[in-house]
Amino acid sequence: MKIALYGASGHGKVVGEIAQLLGYEIIALVDDAKEPKELFNLRSIPSQTFFERFPETPVALGIGDNSTRAKIFTILKEKGYNLPILIHPHATVSRESIWGEGSVAMAGVIVNASTSIGEGVILNSGVVVEHDNEIGSFAHLSPRVACAGGVRVGRLSHLGIGACVIQNLTIGESCVIGAGSVVINDIESFKKVVGNPAKRELP
Repeated sequence: MKIALYGASGHGKVVGEIAQLLGYEIIALVDDAKEPKELFNLRSIPSQTFFERFPETPVALGIGDNSTRAKIFTILKEKGYNLPILIHPHATVSRESIWGEGSVAMAGVIVNASTSIGEGVILNSGVVVEHDNEIGSFAHLSPRVACAGGVRVGRLSHLGIGACVIQNLTIGESCVIGAGSVVINDIESFKKVVGNPAKRELP
């Protein structure tokens, strides 16, 4: 199986390794930085070159920034690309969970029953997503985030490393939950909060 890696970043390294562990051969590295980058013995090419040379190659998203990942995902889908779901072999994922295209789960992730993962989601190393969660498209759960049962995380939201969310809460769209925060109340969309409990707003 052949795949392209879009994003020559540190996050891209991790995504690329997961793709290889799943049996993919990375044949193109795509990055629009001014200077070419190198990963996996490949020199990056700009997106327009990729579109011309590899019109049907599946793509792995190695982009950590939520908004940028959402933008690139939309462009790729409009051009007809397939974006596989990449789940590390050492993740534990319920057969009753539902996954959107382009999402990735790193090593140590646990996703339990009746959970829905949107498109382009990042579940970073050691994340725990309990039963009946809904993780919105292009959200990013950083390493060691823990969501109890019945949690809703809105699209484009970012939960910082080690944050935890008690059961049956809703975190709105485009929120930022600071590292180590403990969420015990619903968080409105577009809020940036930190603390234990998570309520002090960030600028």
